[in-house]
Amino acid sequence: MSMIKSNIQHTISQIEQALEKCGRDKNATRLLAVSKTKPIEALLEAIAAGQKAFGENYVQEGVDKVDYFQHNHPEMKVDWHFIGPLQSNKTRSVAERFDWVHTVDRAKIAQRLNDQRPVEKAPLQVLIQVNTSGEASKSGIKEDQLFELAELISSLPNLTLRGLMSIPENVPDYGSQFAAFSQLAKLQQTLQQRYPQVDTLSMGMSGDMQAAIDAGSTMVRIGTAIFGARNYEQ
Repeated sequence: MSMIKSNIQHTISQIEQALEKCGRDKNATRLLAVSKTKPIEALLEAIAAGQKAFGENYVQEGVDKVDYFQHNHPEMKVDWHFIGPLQSNKTRSVAERFDWVHTVDRAKIAQRLNDQRPVEKAPLQVLIQVNTSGEASKSGIKEDQLFELAELISSLPNLTLRGLMSIPENVPDYGSQFAAFSQLAKLQQTLQQRYPQVDTLSMGMSGDMQAAIDAGSTMVRIGTAIFGARNYEQ
């Protein structure tokens, strides 16, 4: 068995155990494999192990991977998620290729993604990134601006609002992690009352997965635990 296959199986087992521990259905949280800086060969191994959803942080690297699979392995039906910061001058590449965007945090980005989404493609699945910790260094919209942006996204025909995403402050203790994730979950519940299609909470990584799942995460973003340490020199 390959290392990547073993790591995926172990990670899925951890997710299922975390769900069982808090009394949620074993399929309630989806694994998103974060594949930034990883070569095509690593993604092929992951796909062979049953993983179909991948998250990319960098536009050009993600575009290159999407194009490779579309041209060489269209039968694999990979589900591509853009999870990194998105500048307005790079929205077209993302709108044309990705299935999901997790990091929409302002009206300009939403409007450009909508306008640049090819008409023959299904609507782009969108998450609003919320800055729950208030850190100046973190991307994401402020809570008091959330519903105005949600209203705009819901009015755009080529986007589908699916939920919220956050990268909370990196703290080691469970209590602080759970408090931050619960804050986002409460916002999602309020959003869901207005927009019934909202069903996704993208939150939780290797170090805080249990707290995220306890708080209601439906998608955890796991990279190093699957693929090993990242190589930023490439």
